[in-house]
Amino acid sequence: MSVNITFLGGADTVTGSKFLVQHDKHSLLVDCGLFQGYKQLRLRNWSPLPVAPSQIDAVVLTHAHLDHSGYLPLLAREGFEGHVHATPGTRDLCGILLPDSGHIQEEDAAFANRHGFSKHTPALPLYTRQDALDCLSLIKTTDFGHTFQPIPGWRATFSRAGHILGAASLLLEVAGRRILFSGDLGRTDDFLMNPPDRAPAADTVLIESTYGDREHPDEDVLAELGPALHRVAARGGVAVLPVFAVGRAQAILHAIAELKLRGDIPNSLPVFLDSPMAIHSTHLVEHYPHEHRLTTKQVRALTHCATMVNTPDESKALGRRHGPMVILAASGMATGGRVLHHLALHAGNHRNMIILTGFQAPGTRGATLASGAKSVRIHGQDVSVNAEVVQLQSASAHADASQLMDWLRTMPERPDQVYVVHGEMGPADELRKRIKHDLGWRAMVPEHGSTWPT
Repeated sequence: MSVNITFLGGADTVTGSKFLVQHDKHSLLVDCGLFQGYKQLRLRNWSPLPVAPSQIDAVVLTHAHLDHSGYLPLLAREGFEGHVHATPGTRDLCGILLPDSGHIQEEDAAFANRHGFSKHTPALPLYTRQDALDCLSLIKTTDFGHTFQPIPGWRATFSRAGHILGAASLLLEVAGRRILFSGDLGRTDDFLMNPPDRAPAADTVLIESTYGDREHPDEDVLAELGPALHRVAARGGVAVLPVFAVGRAQAILHAIAELKLRGDIPNSLPVFLDSPMAIHSTHLVEHYPHEHRLTTKQVRALTHCATMVNTPDESKALGRRHGPMVILAASGMATGGRVLHHLALHAGNHRNMIILTGFQAPGTRGATLASGAKSVRIHGQDVSVNAEVVQLQSASAHADASQLMDWLRTMPERPDQVYVVHGEMGPADELRKRIKHDLGWRAMVPEHGSTWPT
């Protein structure tokens, strides 16, 4: 019997990664992500999967970001009872990210109901914090380089992908076929994380393409971030940085600590990390020293360079402070969380600055801000944008097009087929053409919902 993959997410878009591998009446879901961005994508989160969750034997997560793990609480609530396989770092981060995701959805639904701007009465969360807590007991960990059997007779092995703590590429071996899932690949020159491992031999490859049509600039994040923070501090403004709580928040904190150490920005410039999720994730850096580049001294500086804002009352008090100051808050694409309140409060003042720290998926508020829009809709209200908007080009935790190609070239033999996934249509197709032209390999961009053989 053949081994087939159905692309239930991460196809035609950079969010919602879900790849269903089926063979001989068994089903394995690789990644279990939420859709983000455009409304028509977010609506997919509410549509039932074409396979009943109770019929999925196991899930394997490549890493903890919500576009790869955030659907898991709903899958479990709807009947999935198997194991969720992940690295220890991914398990620890899911323990932070998933309950927070449920909490934010509950808060957003309650806020919509209080202020009456939802089209649904009442507005409901996709899942709750308790749903997320309930699913965590399903996670079973395996270290990098150790082979495990997610389904009897199916072999799986994690290798390091860089990107964030715990992030993995996955080699799945079933019925004589070797399927390699890149996961989200980090940069070889990442500011924080170690580079990805070399790619193993495989018959079929699924490779991400977030930056499939772009190269990262030569300058590093210090060269970009330093002048921006110096500028906003000099005019007494507030810099609001939407950050991904896992990965980006820690990289930016490390950059700020280094800039203060070098004297590029005032050592007295107040910095606040307003995200319990990011705070907990930051402390995890200390527990995984072999996955990142930082020395013990640099880790200590990273964890002490900001005032940690934990409670809602502390966050509200932060809103009453005047600049200069720097506020890091989730989420990284301004799709939810505390950063929305800071944007609503500070976006209208020309002395202030909004610093976008990474990829902004189309349809997100972050993408709207990056486009130069003069207003952005937050909690049902149009908020004027008079603040300076800066988009960092060097802070991405994703491999660029050349680095993706270099990773493929580390494969010891030519694969039969490459599927280009987890990218918008333009970047995905550019990477497909480059794989076909430069390597001479068969490559295609699968459509959402399509099924293809391995």
